[in-house]
Amino acid sequence: MQTQHPITNWHVITSEYPPQIGGVSDYAKLIATELKTANDEVHVWCGLPGTLEKDSEEKQARNSDGVLVHEEFGRFAPADLKHVGLKLDQFPEPRRLLVQWVPQGYGYRSMNLPFCLWLWHRAKRKRDRIEVMAHEPFLAFGEGSRKQDLAAAVHRLMVVILLKAASRVWVSIPDWETRLRPFVFGPNKPFGWLPVPSTVPVIVDPGGTSQIRDQYSMRGGSLVGHFGAYDRYMVELMLKVLPSLLQSRENLAVILLGRGGRELLEKLSESHPETQKRIHATGSLTAENISRHLAACDVLLQPYQDGVSGRRTSVMAGISHGIPVVTTTGKATEACWSLSQAVKLTKTGDVDAMVGAVGAVLDDDAEKSRLGEAGRTLYHELFDVKRTIATLRAAAEPEVA
Repeated sequence: MQTQHPITNWHVITSEYPPQIGGVSDYAKLIATELKTANDEVHVWCGLPGTLEKDSEEKQARNSDGVLVHEEFGRFAPADLKHVGLKLDQFPEPRRLLVQWVPQGYGYRSMNLPFCLWLWHRAKRKRDRIEVMAHEPFLAFGEGSRKQDLAAAVHRLMVVILLKAASRVWVSIPDWETRLRPFVFGPNKPFGWLPVPSTVPVIVDPGGTSQIRDQYSMRGGSLVGHFGAYDRYMVELMLKVLPSLLQSRENLAVILLGRGGRELLEKLSESHPETQKRIHATGSLTAENISRHLAACDVLLQPYQDGVSGRRTSVMAGISHGIPVVTTTGKATEACWSLSQAVKLTKTGDVDAMVGAVGAVLDDDAEKSRLGEAGRTLYHELFDVKRTIATLRAAAEPEVA
């Protein structure tokens, strides 16, 4: 007979939550919902754009799939922090705070020292257990303006305080532990790798997928997809890669999934008008429709500046759907990607290698099938959200048993 896992009370603190749009928002909702599905009690504490401090006391928690969402943080100002602290004090101990850490997310031009001090106070004075999920540690020095360097310095001070408050630190990629450990002063802190799962559910809809493929692909041709947020690096790279890819194959079409794809399409149409009829952009889609579009693709091209890693939800969406993925290896890439041979790896920034790799996969049905199955297997063995939830709950078990 299987032993029932004791119920844990979670307070998820996040800078954004649906209906707000963003990667942290999607992740926080997925984790909160899955913890609730596992029969834990889950409260989410977040801000809301435009919320005034004086209105915060009038807000009522809303129920979202069984998760109670408290939109009480306002602008994460000191008055908001005090208000949320009083609300948290009404809940029984032990209070377990799971903080989604992105330094740019909590306002004050990404330099919200009072927020980190508030967490330290919760740990020290209120005996709350603070667990930090580090999606990103801090900005780098020397990669922007003097203001960015100032923010980078403040981020490191924030991290010192945050780690002082934390009883455990989770990281989205192992490299973040390497960067964060030098800022642990005093007793050692347990770190753990908590890869970011796909936030796109797998929807099995052959009819809908077939319609999408008919809409975007050329008759008898291949459809290559890209799913992402289209930051500056990605736009500059795709302006080089996609024209070269289309030039190499006459019966190939490309579909750009995600916010920013249409802006990239406009730039491509201006610089390479000959590609206009063969590249398509969807703009923002629901998660269910993203799934249908992913399933319509023969191959996904997913390059990353620092290489593929366990924090890239866009590549997670691809491999969870069993779609062959061509991506890049870099300083953030974990060993599992090459050891598993679950994706086709090329060097970061090597345009010719990316184009060649996509063509090689499209021309080899056996390899295309192997990559799809290997990617799906890797996802379920290492990245599936059920493993994330099991890891979080296992870490909580000794305290609540």
